[in-house]
Amino acid sequence: MPGLLVAVVLTLIAGVLVLNFTTGEKKIEQSVERLYATDDPAFARAMGVLLGPAILQGNRFEALLNGDRIFPAMLASIRDAKKTITFESYIYWSDAIGKAFADALAERARSGVKVHVLLDWVGSNKMDPAHLAVMEAAGVEVRKFHKPAWYSLARMNNRTHRKVLVVDGKVGYTGGVGIAGLWTGDAQDPQHWRDTHFRAEGPVVAQMQAVFLDNWIKATGVVLHGDNYFPELPAAGKDAAQMFSSSPSGGSESMHLMYLLAITAAQHTIHLSSAYFVPDELSSQALVNALKRGVKVQIIVPGKHSDAAIVRRASRARWGDLLAAGAEIYEYQPTMYHCKVLIVDSLMVSVGSTNFDPRSFRLNDEANLNIYAADFARQQVAVFNADLSRSRRISLHEWQQRPLFEKFLEHTASLIGAQL
Repeated sequence: MPGLLVAVVLTLIAGVLVLNFTTGEKKIEQSVERLYATDDPAFARAMGVLLGPAILQGNRFEALLNGDRIFPAMLASIRDAKKTITFESYIYWSDAIGKAFADALAERARSGVKVHVLLDWVGSNKMDPAHLAVMEAAGVEVRKFHKPAWYSLARMNNRTHRKVLVVDGKVGYTGGVGIAGLWTGDAQDPQHWRDTHFRAEGPVVAQMQAVFLDNWIKATGVVLHGDNYFPELPAAGKDAAQMFSSSPSGGSESMHLMYLLAITAAQHTIHLSSAYFVPDELSSQALVNALKRGVKVQIIVPGKHSDAAIVRRASRARWGDLLAAGAEIYEYQPTMYHCKVLIVDSLMVSVGSTNFDPRSFRLNDEANLNIYAADFARQQVAVFNADLSRSRRISLHEWQQRPLFEKFLEHTASLIGAQL
């Protein structure tokens, strides 16, 4: 009898693990055929119809580099809120910036603004309970995404990695930053990370609100709607954009497909800033195919200042085919490089929470803002080049000459790449 009980328990544990590390959906198994370039209207139709949501005109965007510019802008918008604030984040930790956000959100709630905060249970595990208490006492609705419970054990490995702030349904923010001291400052040293966040105005903000609402419904069962959340949004600029999201519970491969379509359509350049670059076979092949048709591919990843050594090792194990095909891979030197930006043909810019790795493509809830605007894209290429000037290129020869023990560690890390 004891042996039977042990077998049953082990079977249940194995079942939970399998459910947590797979999505149950079919994976993309074949290379995406190249049918058009990024400047072909068919590309926009594919991105806005095949994948959805629709590409909307009339938007304005501002790129905010590093905490010294990101956090003041976000806090200013929160303090200006008149009706609603919706805020979703993976990381929320206990430090001065965490307190600043808690205090600002609480102040608005006390003034009658409806404030809704959705935090990932894992990503916010370092949050000071006092910050949570301040917000809840003021009337802020705070929920934790996939907090462990007996009925949700199969979803514990599905985290919300999305970073979305929407104020009054009119101003939106998204990008790579979490609410933690590491993101403050100006990337001046290893204790202050390099990252970019984006401020949006215009019709696309409604799509950003819908992305927040997607997970708010999952966490609470409550639908937030009406003019306070979805006001009429006139044109605020001239740029086209869409807010794109993915989730294991509703199309886990959609973000992966979006990246593959963009890379496959590239005809001149691909600039990729990636905090966690662990390309799967299809993604690597798409990049190699782009290189073979003459596309210049430049990739910036973290260098020695990485917050995840095992991810860096898994990444380096997969560079061989890319370097051999002519990809330029650079390691950022001053501090941890946490940017997540894809720029294709100086035309399309995709920014948000998504890392270039299987976890983001298949296991996490992610959200990216896709901007289709040549002027804005050229500005982001200039930012990329500035980061490039602070990075060190890794040659194929240097990669091939790595010590055997280093190769062993990298290959071992790569074996679990799907969970990184």
